[in-house]
Amino acid sequence: MIKSAQTSRDTSTVSTDDKTVKPATFAAQAGGVIDTETGAIVPPIHLATTYLRDPDNQYRKGYIYGRPDNLTVRQCEDVLTKLEGGVASLVSGSGMTAATCAFLALERPCHVVAPDVMYWALKLWLAEDAKSYGIETTFVDATNLDAIKQAVRPGKTKMIWLETPANPLWSISDIAAAGKVAHEAGALLAVDSTVATPVLTRPLEHGADLVMHAATKYLNGHSDVLAGALVFPRKDAYYDRAVRTRKMLGGILGPFEASLLLRGMRTLHVRVAHQSQAAMAMAQHFARDPRIGHVLYPGLPGFAGHEIASRQMGGGFGGMLSVRVKAGEAAAVRAAANVKVWKRATSLGGVESLIEHRRSIEGDGSPCPPDLLRLSVGLEDVGDLIQDLEQALGSNI
Repeated sequence: MIKSAQTSRDTSTVSTDDKTVKPATFAAQAGGVIDTETGAIVPPIHLATTYLRDPDNQYRKGYIYGRPDNLTVRQCEDVLTKLEGGVASLVSGSGMTAATCAFLALERPCHVVAPDVMYWALKLWLAEDAKSYGIETTFVDATNLDAIKQAVRPGKTKMIWLETPANPLWSISDIAAAGKVAHEAGALLAVDSTVATPVLTRPLEHGADLVMHAATKYLNGHSDVLAGALVFPRKDAYYDRAVRTRKMLGGILGPFEASLLLRGMRTLHVRVAHQSQAAMAMAQHFARDPRIGHVLYPGLPGFAGHEIASRQMGGGFGGMLSVRVKAGEAAAVRAAANVKVWKRATSLGGVESLIEHRRSIEGDGSPCPPDLLRLSVGLEDVGDLIQDLEQALGSNI
């Protein structure tokens, strides 16, 4: 007799009481799921794309087809939902898939407000592609609450989008204050919290209606998965439209990638804690370096958004910082070329430290200064990272 596969969520036991344990414990144990078939403490990967119907043509186990749903994806979503303090999550095939899903789920035609400084690919989509989907965007200085208020169009604005800290200047927006503006206008507040992660900020607790993650970055943390995620505080009409959008566009994350993302979140808290401490040490060190004109890091008291960041970030200020090389663009490019420990590569949030001359990537129209180097601090010894960047800067004064 062939034993039927156990595919529904209730076939595994949860040893971690998710009502009482801290998020770090829940994440480290991947939600406490134990496979009842084998006793495995690492959740198995469910690769099936189609599922057996009951004799009466029903699907009582809860699974029909792999495009809208998958058990491994569900387990990954359950952990992220817990970490963000939400009620539901949708994990997608990339950060851009998740972000565009968030906008496409809005009732249209509509108007949205977004930051001048934000993830460059998403800004390009909003500026160049979203119009064809009935989405008009006004870009503003999202650190200026008055600018956000002035951009809102009563009755037409459906969403205010924030990114905080915002890539690559790490500017800080006040989530709670922006939420009040959005809600007074009958709009939603969405927050790209990729850099803060739920370890440092939980935007839903500050009044956000949606949290977005480029899960490729810190949530996964190993530079081997493309993924994105949306986290919701309630299941309402907007959530239902987002679910349908992901389903109809086929945006769900693959089960193997979901298992790697789940693995990444198991070490999220220790990684972010280390990276935040190391980034602070680097920021303090290079703030005194005569070759550096300015260090951009929310943890520095002189940083423009430090006070707000101190209120809405707990346990650190993240692992991302940027430095502006005093000698200019050519010196910055030369420094990036001379590193040995740092890796010249796009992306952020991984265990390896990355350096990038961001203006070269973003090109014309970028708000990124040409003398800026973006630094993603990994898990290496911070002394090695400091020493390597120092030698790469050479005599650029």
